[in-house]
Amino acid sequence: MTEQEILNLIKQDKWMMNIIQTASRLNLPQWIIGAGFVRNKIWDYLSGKDKEIVDTADIDLVYFDPAGNNWEDDNKLSDRLTHDTGIKWQVKNQVYMHEHNSLPPYKSTEDAISTWPETVTAIGVTLDKDGQLRLIAPYGISDLVNFIIRPTPNFINNIEVIKERVAKKKWLEKWPKLTLISR
Repeated sequence: MTEQEILNLIKQDKWMMNIIQTASRLNLPQWIIGAGFVRNKIWDYLSGKDKEIVDTADIDLVYFDPAGNNWEDDNKLSDRLTHDTGIKWQVKNQVYMHEHNSLPPYKSTEDAISTWPETVTAIGVTLDKDGQLRLIAPYGISDLVNFIIRPTPNFINNIEVIKERVAKKKWLEKWPKLTLISR
């Protein structure tokens, strides 16, 4: 599966495109909807599971705006989007999230998602200025399409966190083809 095939799959999913259009209307700079929204769709597709709605706990909408919202304002926006759509949203300005993660300040949204736990989680979609769907994948898509769970450099020495996430989210039950690689 190629990046273009992933984008085509998302474009054909009315539910996903509705979520993406909702995010786009917010006009947040460098916004990306990431993590399970993309990852789980691809794993389901490659596993032959045809679902109307992506099996994700929430919509992770991240953006990067030095003059933008703070934690409290993002929580209010998350609550409003959750109320308006009936789907749980987590909206976070990556300008402040480095503090939560005890890391140096991020330079961009892509830089921020590159610090997420697994390479298959550090992935997202956005609409560019021309309205074209674009995939953001700091570590590429190889692990994603080959069912490999691998820690990002930030988590390479903290594999227990990855194992806990895999167990808590029941990934191996949902997608038995997955393989966890610790390095």
